[in-house]
Amino acid sequence: MKLLSPAISKLARLRVWRIRNWINHPVAAQREVLQGLVTAAQYTDFGKKYHFSKLFTVKEFKKHVPIHEYDDIRPYIQRMMDGEENVLWNTPVSWFAKSSGTTSDKSKFIPVSDESLQENHFQASKDVLSNYYKNFPASDLLTGKGLVVGGSHQINQVNGEIQYGDLSAVLMQNTPFWGQWLRTPELSIALLDEWEDKLEKLAQVTANENVTSLAGVPTWTLLLLKRILEIKQKNNIKEVWPNLELYINGGVSFVPYREQFEKIIGAPINYLEIYNASEGFFAAQEKPEDEGMTLFTEHGIFYEFMPVEEYGKPEPRTLGLDKVELHKQYALVISTTGGLWRYLVGDTVQFTSINPYKIRITGRIKHYMNAFGEEVIVDNSDKAISIAAQKTNSIVTDYTAAPVYFTQHSNGAHEWLVEFEKPPQSMATFTQELDAALKSVNSDYEAKRHKDIALRLPKIHMLPSGTFNNWLRSKNKIGGQHKVPRLSNERKILEEILSIHMNGGVPTI
Repeated sequence: MKLLSPAISKLARLRVWRIRNWINHPVAAQREVLQGLVTAAQYTDFGKKYHFSKLFTVKEFKKHVPIHEYDDIRPYIQRMMDGEENVLWNTPVSWFAKSSGTTSDKSKFIPVSDESLQENHFQASKDVLSNYYKNFPASDLLTGKGLVVGGSHQINQVNGEIQYGDLSAVLMQNTPFWGQWLRTPELSIALLDEWEDKLEKLAQVTANENVTSLAGVPTWTLLLLKRILEIKQKNNIKEVWPNLELYINGGVSFVPYREQFEKIIGAPINYLEIYNASEGFFAAQEKPEDEGMTLFTEHGIFYEFMPVEEYGKPEPRTLGLDKVELHKQYALVISTTGGLWRYLVGDTVQFTSINPYKIRITGRIKHYMNAFGEEVIVDNSDKAISIAAQKTNSIVTDYTAAPVYFTQHSNGAHEWLVEFEKPPQSMATFTQELDAALKSVNSDYEAKRHKDIALRLPKIHMLPSGTFNNWLRSKNKIGGQHKVPRLSNERKILEEILSIHMNGGVPTI
């Protein structure tokens, strides 16, 4: 380990010149990426259907290949999971990353090819490390271990060749041998599926390691850190891991958690945000103080940016990097070495910088809740409300929901405001049925609710009839075209409506 770390850190530093090249010439890098993608896939079933062998420009590619959402490519992915080759990509794909968020499935399965592992996920991770060493040349990051904290890591076997699991599980299973030496805990613990058991083993093993970096979902990470403090009987994490210098976060907003992290760690460390999804590793902060994350333009992904107002149109317009503007809302569209073609990820982004290109995640195209990595979308909540109403013989007229964030003393929850035409006999029963229904339609919510570890039972308020209309009236939005947003990832709307209810139906000024 001691001999390996200096060699890897030296290689990381040598990569910087190549990083500067694609940062300084991003449009050229993107053209090369698209050319490579189309050439590689021209003899796949998808490539033949859309005549990839005859597409020589970005304009022709966009003209002939339509925008795809998950439901559009699901039949292709099912064929791949059944063992067919040359469907979306030209090399065998034996791994699929499982996540929630589709409009019709409990889970979606994203193909992860060898090329997407090597050229995207792993190369992007190396570039994050290279940039870190460039900005912190005296860093001792690789003299210790990196602790990656995630949710469920169970690997599922579809057949003799095909496997799926959370992205973190797929990456861990395919990490190069030297990467296993640099991380903790051992793979057998990291891949445990039962979170309560894994949390305890993670804490017991890593509490005695020299951990220099942390990465993972904030909710899980906080739970682990609290348990480690209990085991070691220390006041803060720096007393346990004095060499800890970096926490890498991504997937959910870090804003509600930053103060809690600073308090529990007990001393300043560096925080970096990354944008790493099942579909690909898209961007990362170069420096902790950067506003926005540098877009990775040479990592096997071709990007397009759809102005949000184009969403839902028969032939939506998309822009290349050379046409984007600062602070505009764009939906991210990608083509990848995993076989996703003009795929609408669902995230919305803004550019915080054009030279170099830096982005920040602003939300989802559709209303959602994802404060804890649960990715609850409106389709999920509509189905769950309908099931709960049916099970309790009630009629719901309107609802909205938002997260209740972690505090030092309690875990998270979802808070719901519901108006009924016919209320249930028991709100407690309605709450239980809604919770069960959400678990049935969204696997990520189900995971976060497991044993109340990250999310406790939803908190539901039954509002008097007319409360939502009073809120709309206060916004001058009374009329058929206006409605209360079903879901929000922040609490502003919910608290405004709740204040109207608590104030007897009168908007507060």
